[in-house]
Amino acid sequence: MIPRYTNPEMGRVWCDQRKYETWLRVEVAAADAMAAAGLIPEAAARDIAACAGVRAERIDEIEQTTQHDVIAFTTAVAEQVGPSARWLHFGLTSSDVLDTALALQMGEACGLILADLDGAIGAVAERAREHRDTPMIGRTHGVHAEPMTFGLKLALWHAELRRARTRLERAREVVNVGKISGAVGTYAHLDPEIEQQVCDALGLTPAPVASQVVQRDRHAELLGALAIAGASIEKFALEVRGLQKTEIGEVEEGFAKGQKGSSAMPHKRNPIGCEQLTGLARVLRANAVAAIENVALWHERDISHSSVERVVIPDSFIVLDHMLRRFARIVRGLVVHPERMRENLERSRGVVFSGTVLLELAQRGVSREQGYVWVQRAAMRSHDEQLDFKTLLAEDPEVAAVLSPDELDRAFDLERQLRHAGPIVDRVLAGVESGGSAAALDLAAPGGSPRGAGGRPA
Repeated sequence: MIPRYTNPEMGRVWCDQRKYETWLRVEVAAADAMAAAGLIPEAAARDIAACAGVRAERIDEIEQTTQHDVIAFTTAVAEQVGPSARWLHFGLTSSDVLDTALALQMGEACGLILADLDGAIGAVAERAREHRDTPMIGRTHGVHAEPMTFGLKLALWHAELRRARTRLERAREVVNVGKISGAVGTYAHLDPEIEQQVCDALGLTPAPVASQVVQRDRHAELLGALAIAGASIEKFALEVRGLQKTEIGEVEEGFAKGQKGSSAMPHKRNPIGCEQLTGLARVLRANAVAAIENVALWHERDISHSSVERVVIPDSFIVLDHMLRRFARIVRGLVVHPERMRENLERSRGVVFSGTVLLELAQRGVSREQGYVWVQRAAMRSHDEQLDFKTLLAEDPEVAAVLSPDELDRAFDLERQLRHAGPIVDRVLAGVESGGSAAALDLAAPGGSPRGAGGRPA
């Protein structure tokens, strides 16, 4: 059963009726190619093409007896085609139809996912522009590290989503292949020219070599691309969940009027959307593993992959389609609290500028080892005694002997610390994928500050 949250367009791609209609497209293309080559009568190809369609219900009914879906399909088509049906499926094996049709379905589903990715990318870009210069604390190991901007965090998401899009485009090309090469891939009954004509008519590339099936490393690559995209969505959702913790409170999912967060606690506003995305990403990863397991088949083919693919391929597309659409809605409705971000940034009493102070000392001749001792000494005291870090440094005679009050102020200048964050956001949203250069980011150090080799602070 297709889940109730499924995008109807994606659901139609994977419903049984569309599957059988796609099989018929392959059969019609094959009949046309064989008629053009003189292998079957042209009238028979016209009769097959004129088939009024197939009904999934009738095929399912026949399959109860045949226990073979393709035979049930050809029987149902033959009922409508009449005597010309003797030329239906001529020279083909089941997988010629199944794998070629599956490529068409996967290609259509990839198009929907790419549109979803564009929607998510656009939503993130809009919020990244909005918060290009919104300062917040960056965290490593869950602990305050150095200042950054929320726009920079969103720009990172934007770039990752674009990589997901590129990855999916590549994978779509990999699976965009058909095969009409017969039971073991030898073209024993139909020449390769027939395969070429069928694939041309369907917009596919002929597999350069196949066994009875198109090789499943292709499908594994596609499901891997879907799973990686899901992992990225999970990563973003996990970040929202972390920032929505009561103790942090910097962002939160939108909470609609009339929405309820808990059956027992009326005050609750939970990140349920992001939690759902986190869980669904696990399904995509499991499906990707199953697709990898499908690569190894006995000899020229067995059907151990078939039952798996009937579940994991449609489900992966349906799940990721939902995830991307839900994620885009969450991003558009995300409630951001810049004042809380600033409050949290200042909560650690300035120790987040310790690295800048260390560099200022080094630039003035203090060894890194000695400077580290001085700075860490003040930082640990600030942490333990909850004292202002900058004041402790200013009162330290060893530090004060090296850094003037103005130089110390410079080390704690938030705008200077974040001077490149905005240009990075601009670069990412402009679509520049290569590493930044000084020209791209306007990296010339303000005030002629000395810089070492490679543009790094001396």
